[in-house]
Amino acid sequence: MNAADTAWIMTATALVLLMTLPGLALFYGGLVRARNVLSVFMHCYAIACLMSVLWFLLGYSIAFGPGESGLWGGFGKIGLNGVTADSLSGTLPEILFFAFQMTFAIITPALIVGCYVERISFGFMLLFSGLWMLLCYAPVVHWVWGGGMLADGGIFGEVGVRDFAGGIVVHETAGLAAIVLAVMLGARKHQTTPPHNPGLVMIGAAFLWVGWFGFNGGSQLAADGGAAMAITVTHISAATASLTWALWERIKFGKSSLVGIVTGTIAGLASITPASGFVGPWAALLIGAVAGILCQEAVVLMRNKLKVDDTLDVFAVHGVGGIFGTIMIAALGAGSWAAQLGSLAIVGVFTIVVTVALVLICRAVLPIRVDQETEVNGLDLSVHGERAYDITS
Repeated sequence: MNAADTAWIMTATALVLLMTLPGLALFYGGLVRARNVLSVFMHCYAIACLMSVLWFLLGYSIAFGPGESGLWGGFGKIGLNGVTADSLSGTLPEILFFAFQMTFAIITPALIVGCYVERISFGFMLLFSGLWMLLCYAPVVHWVWGGGMLADGGIFGEVGVRDFAGGIVVHETAGLAAIVLAVMLGARKHQTTPPHNPGLVMIGAAFLWVGWFGFNGGSQLAADGGAAMAITVTHISAATASLTWALWERIKFGKSSLVGIVTGTIAGLASITPASGFVGPWAALLIGAVAGILCQEAVVLMRNKLKVDDTLDVFAVHGVGGIFGTIMIAALGAGSWAAQLGSLAIVGVFTIVVTVALVLICRAVLPIRVDQETEVNGLDLSVHGERAYDITS
C-alpha cells in the first residue's frame, strides 16, 4: 500500500460523490419548474442510496470480480466477499478502490435523471435505475476497466480501448439510455417553461467542476504527475468549452446566458473525461473549444429537429461529449482507431438493447409515467407531499 496514493483516492472519492450530491442535483434542479425541483433532488438522492447498496451487493463483483470470460466478473466478490482492510488493488486498499468505483456507479444512472424529469413515476425510476446499473453499467465497466473483452489483450488485440475516466463507460451509456427513455416515455405536456432558478444551475455546475478533479484525477489511481496532468487538462477543457459555448450563443442569438456558459462547462468536462489521462494541455484546449460548439449544436438537433424531449440534454451534452472525446483519443494518436470506434459501437448497441428491454420489463411491473393531473400540478406536492418554496411562511 502506498500512503500518498491512498490519501489522494480517499479525497477523490469524496469529490466524485460531491458531483452527484449536491452538484448534479442542484444543476438539474435549477433547470426544471419550481414545482418539480424537490422531485429532482429526491431522484438524485435516492439513486445515490440505492446504487451504493446494489454496488456492494452485486455491482462490484460483476464489474471487478475474477471472471475469466471477458464478459463479466461473476459472483466471486458478492457482498465484498474476500475483501478485507488488508486486501490490495494495486497500491490501494481494495476497499478504497471499491468505494471510489461506487461513486461512479452512483453518478452514471443519476445523469440519466435529466432525460425524464417532471413526468416519470418514482417507483419506475428506482426499479429501472437499479437494474440498469447492474445489467448495463457494471458489465461495461468490466469490459473496459475490469480486464474484459475491450481492454488490452481483448478482442482488439494487444492495444485495447482507451477510456481514462468514463467517456464510454459513463457518458456514452448514460447518454444513449437517456435517448431511449425519453422516446419511450414521451414528451412533457409543458416544454416551454424556462429554468426556474439559473442560480442553482450555476452552483450545481460549480460543484460538478470541482468534483470532476476527483473524477478524472482520481482515475490515475495514484498521487503522481499523471493525476496532476489529468486535473490540469480537465480544467483547461472546461474553461475553454464554457467560453466557446457562450461565444456561439452570442453569435447566434445576440446574448450569452448563464445557463449556457455553465452547460458549456459540463460539455468540456464530459469531452475531456476519456482523454484526460492521455493528452496534454494544448489538446485539452482543442477538445474544449470544439465541445462548446459541438454539444450546443447537438442540443439544437435533438430539440428542434428530432423533437426528442431529452429534457435536460443528457445525450447532447454528456453522450455527444463523451463520444467526441473518445474519438479524439484516436485522432490525437493516443489510441487505436479500431479499438476506439469499435468499442463505441459495441457499447452503444449493448446499451440501447439493454435499456429498451429494461424499460419494457419495468413498465410491465410499475407505471412509467405519472398521470396528467400530477404532471400539471408538479411532482413535488403530488408525489412527495412537499413544496420547495413557500412564500407565505
